[in-house]
Amino acid sequence: MHQRKSEMAKQADAFIALPGGYGTMEELLEVITWSQLGIHEKPVGLLNVDGYYNSLLALFDKGVEEGFIDDSVRNILVMADNAET
Repeated sequence: MHQRKSEMAKQADAFIALPGGYGTMEELLEVITWSQLGIHEKPVGLLNVDGYYNSLLALFDKGVEEGFIDDSVRNILVMADNAET
């Protein structure tokens, strides 16, 4: 898994997460964290089809509200509800 993610990070121009399971969410959170830490400056996108990630986004907002996530890094993630957007 680590080798695959390392290669993905080297090869990618951007990261886009589609609806998925634990592995997808883990990878999404890792690239968000890497961006926050300055490890990369690549866009991180989330395709929120049919509101799939609404609860996760609410959790991120709660993290900002509670002071665990700095408001300045909350916008690392670019979101869209459909592929065209």
